[in-house]
Amino acid sequence: MMRRKNLGIYVHVPFCKQKCVYCDFYSLPRREEDMDAYLAALEGQLARFSQEAADYDVASVYFGGGTPSYLGPDRLGRLLRGIRAAFHVSYGAEITLEANPDSAQNPEALSVLHLAGFNRISLGMQSADDEELRAIGRIHTVTQVRAAVEAARRAGFDNLSLDLIYGLPGQDLPRWQKNLAAAVELSPEHLSCYSLKAEPGTPLYARRDSLPDGDAQADMYLETVDFLEAQGYRQYEISNFAKPGRESRHNLKYWTQEEYLGLGPGAHSDFQGRRFAWSRDLDAYLTGSPAYSENQPLSQRERQREYLMLRPRLARGVHPAHFEGMFGLDFSPFIPFLERCEAAGYALRREGAWSLTPQGFLVSNQIIRELLALFDQAYPPA
Repeated sequence: MMRRKNLGIYVHVPFCKQKCVYCDFYSLPRREEDMDAYLAALEGQLARFSQEAADYDVASVYFGGGTPSYLGPDRLGRLLRGIRAAFHVSYGAEITLEANPDSAQNPEALSVLHLAGFNRISLGMQSADDEELRAIGRIHTVTQVRAAVEAARRAGFDNLSLDLIYGLPGQDLPRWQKNLAAAVELSPEHLSCYSLKAEPGTPLYARRDSLPDGDAQADMYLETVDFLEAQGYRQYEISNFAKPGRESRHNLKYWTQEEYLGLGPGAHSDFQGRRFAWSRDLDAYLTGSPAYSENQPLSQRERQREYLMLRPRLARGVHPAHFEGMFGLDFSPFIPFLERCEAAGYALRREGAWSLTPQGFLVSNQIIRELLALFDQAYPPA
């Protein structure tokens, strides 16, 4: 009997009440008249991929955005039922809904979602300081964050994640420490802590000089790692921390090269040996004729390079025996460099694997570039 494969499904909901000044994701102002048409378009895609995914077990479903909670519990429940009808969703699958705190205040609506099968909620807290929230264009308040957490708990959600951003305009280390402490007081099972980046084309980019410099952001990052570890949150990826057993199963798929299928404009997929993304064009999506912004098969060489790009992001690191077993390549060309990283305090060896330290995570881009250069030297293209 052929072994069934695991699949994650990502649903991109591009609607937002207001776009934040730092946001580079594909999102648009909420338009009520588009939402039912959008659901119909998504259901058409579910039917399209149902047969292709017949041999897969869906282990995670993630509704991201945008602000998926703006679809409302009825539409979200309908969409989740459509996913269950089109795919084999495993018993106990992780089913996550992203929500802004202002849209997650109603315990009754959240109870409907919980009963429909959503079992994990991710709230975009971002800060515990109303002044900082206003500075980045967030429309919720700290009071609404607390109310949303309480509403989620009353609705039965026992797996809650909070997003925080450090390096906000004018922020210093003491203000960031207060944000961390406030988030932990809410007792989430999971925390994602991201460095604010001023992406070209966003309103924040013109104000990038107001952001803390690299050294200040590095201090905030190291404080995050130390503080959360002391509070029982294990770092399992550069920006992600969780209580034991509460890591995001869906997001781990991206970093461990498991297959995932993205639905919605701007969503990316790695499915059946090829990578593709839908164009960031809602109107085309609503007409049933979305285009690919990219669509290409991935070679074995690309998978090997990708492994060296993604695995160092994980606290578990790179395991030489795993790399050699997956690809049939000798890992020894990388050892001298990793030993130098170890001597500098950027990497460590434990249980046969090489992983980056918090100081190593701060320079992970440089470390990964060097690993890829060593790969190209040791295994040049045929």
